Amino acid sequence: MSHTPQGQRASLDKQPHEVAAMFDGVAARYDLTNTVLSFGQDRSWRRATRAALGLRPGERVLDVGAGTGVSTEELAHSGAYAVGADLSLGMLYAGKRTRPSVPLLAGDALRLPFADASFDAVTISFALRNVNDTDAALAELARVTRPGGRLVVCEFSTPVNPAFRTVYLSYLMRSLPAVARAVSSNPDAYVYLAESIRAWPDQAALAARIGAAGWGRVAWRNLTGGVVALHRAVRN
Repeated sequence: MSHTPQGQRASLDKQPHEVAAMFDGVAARYDLTNTVLSFGQDRSWRRATRAALGLRPGERVLDVGAGTGVSTEELAHSGAYAVGADLSLGMLYAGKRTRPSVPLLAGDALRLPFADASFDAVTISFALRNVNDTDAALAELARVTRPGGRLVVCEFSTPVNPAFRTVYLSYLMRSLPAVARAVSSNPDAYVYLAESIRAWPDQAALAARIGAAGWGRVAWRNLTGGVVALHRAVRN
Protein backbone atom coordinates (compact mmCIF):
# COMPACT_ATOMS: atom_id res chain seq x y z
CA MET A 1 0.00 0.00 0.00
CA SER A 2 1.21 3.49 -0.72
CA HIS A 3 0.94 6.02 2.08
CA THR A 4 1.01 9.76 1.48
CA PRO A 5 0.19 12.80 3.63
CA GLN A 6 -3.26 12.84 1.98
CA GLY A 7 -4.21 9.22 2.67
CA GLN A 8 -3.72 5.73 1.33
CA ARG A 9 -4.75 3.54 -1.56
CA ALA A 10 -4.57 -0.14 -2.30
CA SER A 11 -2.34 -1.56 -4.99
CA LEU A 12 -3.84 -3.43 -7.94
CA ASP A 13 -2.95 -6.82 -6.45
CA LYS A 14 -5.96 -6.14 -4.18
CA GLN A 15 -4.83 -7.68 -0.93
CA PRO A 16 -7.88 -7.77 1.39
CA HIS A 17 -6.28 -5.83 4.27
CA GLU A 18 -5.17 -3.08 1.87
CA VAL A 19 -8.60 -2.78 0.26
CA ALA A 20 -10.34 -2.75 3.65
CA ALA A 21 -7.99 -0.08 4.99
CA MET A 22 -8.46 2.05 1.88
CA PHE A 23 -12.25 1.93 2.21
CA ASP A 24 -12.00 2.65 5.93
CA GLY A 25 -10.29 5.86 4.88
CA VAL A 26 -13.07 6.99 2.51
CA ALA A 27 -16.04 5.86 4.61
CA ALA A 28 -16.91 9.23 6.13
CA ARG A 29 -17.86 10.88 2.82
CA TYR A 30 -18.12 7.85 0.56
CA ASP A 31 -21.77 8.20 -0.45
CA LEU A 32 -21.47 11.93 -1.14
CA THR A 33 -18.28 11.45 -3.16
CA ASN A 34 -19.87 8.74 -5.31
CA THR A 35 -22.84 10.94 -6.10
CA VAL A 36 -20.58 13.86 -7.08
CA LEU A 37 -18.18 11.77 -9.18
CA SER A 38 -21.02 9.98 -11.01
CA PHE A 39 -22.97 13.21 -11.62
CA GLY A 40 -25.84 11.70 -9.66
CA GLN A 41 -26.06 8.56 -11.81
CA ASP A 42 -25.31 6.28 -8.84
CA ARG A 43 -28.95 6.52 -7.74
CA SER A 44 -30.29 5.31 -11.07
CA TRP A 45 -27.70 2.49 -11.16
CA ARG A 46 -28.94 1.27 -7.76
CA ARG A 47 -32.56 1.35 -8.94
CA ALA A 48 -31.62 -0.56 -12.10
CA THR A 49 -29.85 -3.22 -10.01
CA ARG A 50 -32.93 -3.72 -7.85
CA ALA A 51 -35.15 -4.00 -10.93
CA ALA A 52 -32.81 -6.49 -12.63
CA LEU A 53 -32.93 -8.81 -9.60
CA GLY A 54 -36.72 -9.10 -9.88
CA LEU A 55 -37.10 -9.35 -6.11
CA ARG A 56 -40.39 -10.35 -4.52
CA PRO A 57 -41.67 -9.72 -0.99
CA GLY A 58 -40.44 -12.39 1.39
CA GLU A 59 -37.36 -13.33 -0.62
CA ARG A 60 -33.88 -13.13 0.88
CA VAL A 61 -31.22 -11.13 -0.97
CA LEU A 62 -27.54 -10.69 -0.09
CA ASP A 63 -25.74 -7.48 -1.02
CA VAL A 64 -21.99 -8.18 -1.06
CA GLY A 65 -19.61 -5.23 -0.88
CA ALA A 66 -22.48 -3.23 0.58
CA GLY A 67 -20.30 -0.53 2.09
CA THR A 68 -22.49 1.87 4.05
CA GLY A 69 -25.64 -0.01 3.08
CA VAL A 70 -27.05 2.53 0.63
CA SER A 71 -27.44 -0.24 -1.97
CA THR A 72 -28.89 -2.66 0.62
CA GLU A 73 -31.47 -0.07 1.61
CA GLU A 74 -32.47 0.29 -2.06
CA LEU A 75 -32.95 -3.49 -2.39
CA ALA A 76 -35.24 -3.53 0.65
CA HIS A 77 -37.66 -1.21 -1.16
CA SER A 78 -38.75 -4.32 -3.12
CA GLY A 79 -40.17 -5.91 0.04
CA ALA A 80 -37.44 -8.56 0.10
CA TYR A 81 -35.31 -9.10 3.21
CA ALA A 82 -31.98 -7.52 2.27
CA VAL A 83 -28.70 -8.18 4.14
CA GLY A 84 -25.47 -6.33 3.40
CA ALA A 85 -21.93 -7.64 3.90
CA ASP A 86 -18.65 -5.79 3.55
CA LEU A 87 -14.96 -6.25 4.36
CA SER A 88 -14.45 -2.68 5.60
CA LEU A 89 -15.42 -2.13 9.22
CA GLY A 90 -15.15 1.63 8.68
CA MET A 91 -17.79 1.49 5.96
CA LEU A 92 -20.04 -0.68 8.12
CA TYR A 93 -19.73 1.69 11.10
CA ALA A 94 -20.60 4.65 8.85
CA GLY A 95 -23.60 2.73 7.53
CA LYS A 96 -24.81 1.82 11.02
CA ARG A 97 -24.77 5.50 11.97
CA THR A 98 -26.79 6.64 8.96
CA ARG A 99 -28.95 3.54 8.35
CA PRO A 100 -29.40 1.82 11.72
CA SER A 101 -32.30 -0.33 10.50
CA VAL A 102 -30.35 -1.91 7.61
CA PRO A 103 -28.80 -5.32 8.48
CA LEU A 104 -25.05 -5.00 7.82
CA LEU A 105 -22.47 -7.68 8.62
CA ALA A 106 -18.71 -8.01 8.30
CA GLY A 107 -17.89 -10.49 5.55
CA ASP A 108 -15.24 -11.31 2.97
CA ALA A 109 -16.56 -12.00 -0.56
CA LEU A 110 -14.23 -15.02 -0.70
CA ARG A 111 -15.49 -16.52 2.59
CA LEU A 112 -19.06 -15.41 3.15
CA PRO A 113 -20.44 -16.19 6.63
CA PHE A 114 -23.59 -17.91 5.34
CA ALA A 115 -24.68 -21.49 4.74
CA ASP A 116 -25.05 -23.00 1.28
CA ALA A 117 -28.19 -21.96 -0.65
CA SER A 118 -29.16 -19.33 1.96
CA PHE A 119 -30.42 -16.68 -0.47
CA ASP A 120 -32.90 -16.34 -3.32
CA ALA A 121 -30.73 -13.69 -4.94
CA VAL A 122 -27.29 -12.13 -4.54
CA THR A 123 -25.76 -8.97 -5.88
CA ILE A 124 -22.45 -7.15 -5.78
CA SER A 125 -22.17 -3.52 -6.88
CA PHE A 126 -18.85 -1.83 -7.67
CA ALA A 127 -17.01 -4.29 -5.43
CA LEU A 128 -16.21 -7.38 -7.51
CA ARG A 129 -13.47 -5.31 -9.12
CA ASN A 130 -11.81 -4.93 -5.70
CA VAL A 131 -11.64 -8.66 -4.85
CA ASN A 132 -8.26 -10.26 -5.49
CA ASP A 133 -9.79 -13.47 -6.92
CA THR A 134 -12.76 -12.65 -9.14
CA ASP A 135 -13.51 -16.24 -10.12
CA ALA A 136 -13.45 -17.49 -6.52
CA ALA A 137 -15.78 -14.66 -5.47
CA LEU A 138 -18.27 -15.56 -8.23
CA ALA A 139 -18.17 -19.20 -7.10
CA GLU A 140 -18.71 -18.15 -3.48
CA LEU A 141 -21.73 -16.09 -4.53
CA ALA A 142 -23.07 -19.20 -6.26
CA ARG A 143 -22.50 -21.28 -3.14
CA VAL A 144 -24.78 -19.14 -0.96
CA THR A 145 -27.51 -18.90 -3.62
CA ARG A 146 -30.22 -21.53 -4.00
CA PRO A 147 -30.47 -23.39 -7.34
CA GLY A 148 -32.49 -21.19 -9.67
CA GLY A 149 -31.61 -18.09 -7.66
CA ARG A 150 -30.44 -14.90 -9.35
CA LEU A 151 -27.23 -12.90 -9.53
CA VAL A 152 -26.76 -9.31 -10.62
CA VAL A 153 -23.29 -7.79 -10.85
CA CYS A 154 -23.33 -4.01 -11.18
CA GLU A 155 -19.86 -2.87 -12.12
CA PHE A 156 -17.96 -0.26 -14.09
CA SER A 157 -17.32 -1.48 -17.61
CA THR A 158 -16.25 -0.39 -21.10
CA PRO A 159 -18.17 2.37 -22.94
CA VAL A 160 -19.31 1.05 -26.31
CA ASN A 161 -18.81 4.26 -28.32
CA PRO A 162 -15.09 4.74 -29.14
CA ALA A 163 -15.22 8.54 -28.94
CA PHE A 164 -17.09 8.49 -25.65
CA ARG A 165 -14.69 5.81 -24.35
CA THR A 166 -11.73 8.12 -25.00
CA VAL A 167 -13.38 11.01 -23.16
CA TYR A 168 -14.39 8.73 -20.28
CA LEU A 169 -10.89 7.29 -19.80
CA SER A 170 -9.48 10.80 -19.77
CA TYR A 171 -11.99 11.75 -17.06
CA LEU A 172 -11.04 8.69 -15.02
CA MET A 173 -7.32 9.29 -15.06
CA ARG A 174 -7.23 13.10 -14.95
CA SER A 175 -10.44 14.73 -13.77
CA LEU A 176 -11.73 12.13 -11.28
CA PRO A 177 -8.73 12.41 -8.90
CA ALA A 178 -8.96 16.20 -9.05
CA VAL A 179 -12.67 16.17 -8.16
CA ALA A 180 -12.02 13.62 -5.41
CA ARG A 181 -9.50 15.98 -3.82
CA ALA A 182 -12.31 18.50 -3.36
CA VAL A 183 -14.91 16.19 -1.84
CA SER A 184 -13.37 12.93 -0.56
CA SER A 185 -11.94 12.22 2.89
CA ASN A 186 -9.17 10.19 1.17
CA PRO A 187 -8.61 11.36 -2.42
CA ASP A 188 -5.63 9.04 -2.96
CA ALA A 189 -8.02 6.10 -2.88
CA TYR A 190 -9.71 7.37 -6.01
CA VAL A 191 -6.48 7.10 -7.98
CA TYR A 192 -6.58 3.35 -7.27
CA LEU A 193 -10.28 3.22 -8.15
CA ALA A 194 -9.64 4.88 -11.50
CA GLU A 195 -6.76 2.49 -12.25
CA SER A 196 -8.86 -0.55 -11.28
CA ILE A 197 -11.70 0.52 -13.57
CA ARG A 198 -9.32 0.90 -16.51
CA ALA A 199 -7.86 -2.58 -15.87
CA TRP A 200 -11.24 -4.33 -15.51
CA PRO A 201 -12.47 -6.81 -18.20
CA ASP A 202 -15.07 -5.67 -20.71
CA GLN A 203 -18.67 -6.90 -20.77
CA ALA A 204 -18.13 -10.08 -22.77
CA ALA A 205 -15.04 -11.13 -20.80
CA LEU A 206 -16.82 -10.72 -17.47
CA ALA A 207 -19.84 -12.65 -18.77
CA ALA A 208 -17.57 -15.57 -19.67
CA ARG A 209 -16.10 -15.61 -16.16
CA ILE A 210 -19.54 -15.56 -14.57
CA GLY A 211 -20.61 -18.51 -16.71
CA ALA A 212 -17.53 -20.49 -15.70
CA ALA A 213 -18.27 -20.01 -11.98
CA GLY A 214 -21.52 -21.96 -11.73
CA TRP A 215 -23.97 -19.49 -13.25
CA GLY A 216 -26.16 -19.95 -16.32
CA ARG A 217 -28.26 -17.77 -18.63
CA VAL A 218 -25.67 -14.98 -18.37
CA ALA A 219 -26.63 -11.71 -20.03
CA TRP A 220 -25.75 -8.06 -19.60
CA ARG A 221 -27.23 -4.62 -20.17
CA ASN A 222 -25.24 -1.43 -20.51
CA LEU A 223 -26.07 1.63 -18.43
CA THR A 224 -24.86 5.14 -19.23
CA GLY A 225 -23.39 4.02 -22.55
CA GLY A 226 -21.41 1.18 -20.98
CA VAL A 227 -19.80 3.18 -18.18
CA VAL A 228 -21.61 0.62 -16.03
CA ALA A 229 -22.92 -2.82 -16.99
CA LEU A 230 -25.48 -4.99 -15.24
CA HIS A 231 -24.62 -8.67 -15.64
CA ARG A 232 -27.50 -11.03 -14.81
CA ALA A 233 -27.33 -14.80 -14.30
CA VAL A 234 -29.18 -17.74 -12.74
CA ARG A 235 -27.69 -20.30 -10.36
CA ASN A 236 -27.27 -23.67 -12.09
